[in-house]
Amino acid sequence: MQTFFNDYLNTLQACHTDIHNALNGLPPEVLDWVPGQNMNSISVLVFHLTGAERFWIGDVAMQETSNRERDAEFRIANVGMDALKKRLDDSLSYARAALEKLTLQDLEAPRISPRDGREFTVGWSLLHALEHAALHLGHIEIVRQLWEQKTGNSS
Repeated sequence: MQTFFNDYLNTLQACHTDIHNALNGLPPEVLDWVPGQNMNSISVLVFHLTGAERFWIGDVAMQETSNRERDAEFRIANVGMDALKKRLDDSLSYARAALEKLTLQDLEAPRISPRDGREFTVGWSLLHALEHAALHLGHIEIVRQLWEQKTGNSS
């Protein structure tokens, strides 16, 4: 794998590791807890961020259809810790396999989003997937902190 893609994968993997760390030690009931209006549960955040990763890396950059149902990601509940961690691991495995197929020249290649027909480059799509994962990592960490404040528990 070329250095750029290896660095990208390492950064994405660090984000996933931080998500795993934020999940560790949480009781099952926090996974579906919504801390406030217009906020999401940890389960929703994990399903949405992995769905978005697969969409931007797979559907857009690699042009491999995932049949993603974005709206369904926001209705996820009762999936359990093991399912969340497996989804994170599967998403990272997919990203690794996809990145191994790309070259630096591919970064400038145009792609059409199957969702709305807008044009993006492969490079933009990859960066957006990483940016989006990092954003939701922060949300997951905040939900954990709010839960710990609410219950008086901290790790």
